Amino acid sequence: MRLLALVLSSMLLLSHMAEAGPLRDLINKRADARSSEMEAEDAADSSTALPAGVKLLADIAYGPDKLQKMDVYLPPQLAQVAMAQAPIIVMVHGGAWRIGDKTHSKVVTNKIARWVPKGIILVSLNYRMLPGTAPLAQAEDVALALSVIQQKAPGWKGDSGQLILMGHSAGAHLVSLLSSQPSIATAFGAKPWLATISLDSAALDVPTIMQRRHPRFYDQAFGKDANYWRATSPLQQLTQQSLPLLAVCSTQRRDNPCEQAYSYQRRAQELGVRVDVLEQNLNHGEINGQLGLESPYTKQVEKFISEQSTSLSEKMSSKP
Repeated sequence: MRLLALVLSSMLLLSHMAEAGPLRDLINKRADARSSEMEAEDAADSSTALPAGVKLLADIAYGPDKLQKMDVYLPPQLAQVAMAQAPIIVMVHGGAWRIGDKTHSKVVTNKIARWVPKGIILVSLNYRMLPGTAPLAQAEDVALALSVIQQKAPGWKGDSGQLILMGHSAGAHLVSLLSSQPSIATAFGAKPWLATISLDSAALDVPTIMQRRHPRFYDQAFGKDANYWRATSPLQQLTQQSLPLLAVCSTQRRDNPCEQAYSYQRRAQELGVRVDVLEQNLNHGEINGQLGLESPYTKQVEKFISEQSTSLSEKMSSKP
């Protein structure tokens, strides 16, 4: 009887092992599907109506590739009469490092409506994407764009020294990486900016992600090289020269981006770098799309921006 029980137990174990592969694949596929749906939310709508008087300079090239282009939204006053130089907010879209666009409604609509009429220039940019361009090169695209924006700012009556860098999702990873390691940007001729706003990045600690169970699109982005994980990881790239950063994180996500945000904050504080964490009971898409609406969330982000300079404080508190 004991022998029969042992045989049956072994057969059951082998059966489970045979099913483990397909079951694991099914779980991974479902996780990938959930992640892809979340990352694709930015791509749902590309219609943006401009507020009265706002001027759009569309598809300005900052590099030779067809995706290395940016849209510049100028305040009504700048489109009509000369005035003091305007602060600049640069927005980098998300999309799992492989999809998305600078024109998508959740990327720009409410941000334009809220800030551009106040006298702030908003720049929304595209960058090369997977599978042809990996995240580190994408960050270099953002760095190159920053350099070109700072060079062109006087022609837009903008102030290159009053610049905030902002990104969502994969774009939040890219701007966080540049904020951690500004030398990537300065190598392309960009000057340090005032601060960075990271909107719901779940990739602040890349090595930890890659050593845990994770959606497979992370493998497509970061591969298997641990050295590349560290080179593209905002947390591991933090130094005393890193720039101030606000990490907005969704409390609704299963992968808990706030855990990474607080880890990033603790390491930054050890280095004497300011990092604030702002938890929000919003989903991944809402973190992006609702920024700019009249809400405590928008006001908290504006408070962080206002604390970076007198000029930005005046703009944030002004009425259109």
